[in-house]
Amino acid sequence: MRIGIIVGSIAASSINRKVANVVASLLPEDAEVSFLDFSELPFYNYELDGDFPQVGRDWKDSIEAQDGIIILTPEYSRSIPGVLKNALDWSARPWGQGSFNGKAVAVMGASIGASGTAMAQQHLRNILAHFNANVMGQPETFFHFNPDAFGADGSLQDEVSLAVLTNFANASAAHFSAHAKVAASA
Repeated sequence: MRIGIIVGSIAASSINRKVANVVASLLPEDAEVSFLDFSELPFYNYELDGDFPQVGRDWKDSIEAQDGIIILTPEYSRSIPGVLKNALDWSARPWGQGSFNGKAVAVMGASIGASGTAMAQQHLRNILAHFNANVMGQPETFFHFNPDAFGADGSLQDEVSLAVLTNFANASAAHFSAHAKVAASA
């Protein structure tokens, strides 16, 4: 199984990137896990659809090559970061060639705040529904990030937090596997 992970922040010190690294380590050992990078994408402009740039094609290809996608998003101003929205816009173009169409996706986010990334995840789910993605409904995972729970090597030391991420990783893998079986039988 090929699983792509998209971190919705380009910040080097992103807490969602730290959490994504832990999630990646919790996925099945036989899964091929890739972090999908959108940091080189320019601002989306529909005038480029006629001569779609290679960086946009590479981004789309990286999504399409996966059996499932995990997106970890921070919450900026009660929504997803602009850089993530830009990457999603690139994935949906040119018209009729959306890379998330029918793709199995799992969504979560990490935040230092008590409300987690609930609003950002809801906006992301709305976008993915428009893209016709097959988004995992449960478990909803609003991860409360505590820097003291992480070791110097990036490992998660808190058993309760580790259980939350393990549950999410297991559910994501099961969602992707079930989606692949349905797609194969169609």
